[in-house]
Amino acid sequence: MNNYNPPKDLLAGRTILVTGAGDGIGRVAAETFGKYGATVILLGHTIPKLEKVYDAIDDAGGPQPAIYPLNLETAKDTDCYKLAETVEKEFGSLEGILHNAAQSPALARIDDYDLKAYYKVMQVNLNAPFMLTQACMPLLRKAKDASVVFTSDATGRKGKAYWGAYAISKFGIEGFMQVLADETRDSSNIRVNSINPGPTRTLLRSGSYPGEDPNTVKTPEALMPLYLWLMGQESIGTHGEAIEAETWEFQK
Repeated sequence: MNNYNPPKDLLAGRTILVTGAGDGIGRVAAETFGKYGATVILLGHTIPKLEKVYDAIDDAGGPQPAIYPLNLETAKDTDCYKLAETVEKEFGSLEGILHNAAQSPALARIDDYDLKAYYKVMQVNLNAPFMLTQACMPLLRKAKDASVVFTSDATGRKGKAYWGAYAISKFGIEGFMQVLADETRDSSNIRVNSINPGPTRTLLRSGSYPGEDPNTVKTPEALMPLYLWLMGQESIGTHGEAIEAETWEFQK
């Protein structure tokens, strides 16, 4: 993943929406996108966390980001269309979306799975990305080129016992990515792909693997060459791909 050296102005002039921007991969991606010239829209529901990311981007000299508070657990289609209207008014177009926000409850058998937890996970991990993408499609189509990146997981590509709604939601994300990629293939300048980050040092992972030494897994920073490449113009032509971060290598 480290063999890609992007130019410093890779994302200059691009507006990118990042969900789950207050923590983990979303936080690091937002700060990195800003470092490489993007105007980043920070979406999350914990404003103090978003403010820290805002300050980090600003302190690093990136374009002024924007904070958009939205709780994806309760978000409705009207909330997503309101977001799209605000983005259009403030920025005119949208060149990228990183769908990163996710929830993963305690592991459990299907026999014992709590339905309230199931619905909450499906709302955050699958329904919200669908609604946000649908609302933002006109903005993405206005861009010279645009990139939609979905965050997947190994359990969304091969089912694994006890992962319940999380795995099911990630299978749904993979299907959504494929359908959207096929629909946009010959009708727009939008490219659509998914990333399985693999084991990464995040709060989400520590909740699922409480006994794991976090120093044995990579940091979100190690993923950034791939995320930058997918958001920049050098990835034009990569479309409908389910990318494994652990094995990805940059090729010109």
